[in-house]
Amino acid sequence: MKNKIRCKWCLSSDKMIAYHDKQWGVPVHDDRLLFEYIVLDAFQAGLSWSTILNKRENFEKAFDKFDAKKISKYNNEKLAELMNDAGIIRNRSKINSTIGNAKAFLEIQKEFGSFDKFIWQFTKGKTINNKLNDMTPIPARSVESDAMSKELIKRGFKFVGSTICYAFMQASGMVNDHHVDCFRHDEV
Repeated sequence: MKNKIRCKWCLSSDKMIAYHDKQWGVPVHDDRLLFEYIVLDAFQAGLSWSTILNKRENFEKAFDKFDAKKISKYNNEKLAELMNDAGIIRNRSKINSTIGNAKAFLEIQKEFGSFDKFIWQFTKGKTINNKLNDMTPIPARSVESDAMSKELIKRGFKFVGSTICYAFMQASGMVNDHHVDCFRHDEV
């Protein structure tokens, strides 16, 4: 396992390697997991992914396993509880946006039947297979992430700029940004 060629960004820790090897870029069609990725990517804004990954279990516990229905009903008492939870990123704007995003997420589910059906329309239901090499910088955004961001904002989401949307697309397998020499490129 240690001798495999991987994308260089993941080599800083065993946790990052495990995330890269098992999750990053794998196509996701489960609404709960898609919502988790949106929440975590929003909290990542301005921070490193390793910071969020190291707190992922705490986020899952604090946000009721990313249950959008429960989160959409959070009140001021729950907000105060989250603001005092040292296990997560205690940013009031990001916490409030998670509550609002849960409400918008539920509205999309109601309209489209699933969030999956809505979100994958931005890549026409298929993974965009970028063919990056070690010399190619990983993109920070794309035409598709620009369109996704614009539509999510129109529907009431916060912390969903194009760069965050692109990170979400990478995590959820909507784009394959594994380098072509990475062992995961062909697997996903």
